[in-house]
Amino acid sequence: METKKATIKREDANTYLVLEVGEAPFQIILTDDNPNNVKMVFNSLLKELKKGLFEFNLEDESQDLYNNICTEYLTQLNSELKAIYDELIDYELVDSE
Repeated sequence: METKKATIKREDANTYLVLEVGEAPFQIILTDDNPNNVKMVFNSLLKELKKGLFEFNLEDESQDLYNNICTEYLTQLNSELKAIYDELIDYELVDSE
């Protein structure tokens, strides 16, 4: 299983959870209630999951609310990715190398 990096990008206007996958990182806006953004990122992660199982590890030094939220979010996300990957294998939907 591959471990990918997740970071928190803090700006004046918004804060993002950044998931390093492939060439273009995915960003989930933490300061905006936009379920379509989360849905789009999750669908993109599912496409990547067909290539092989991975999990995210948060690299962030700040011990603030965003760190706590992202830590819990990544725990849930990693669990869901593992369960979905197992189903992809069961239905033979993973890409063969």
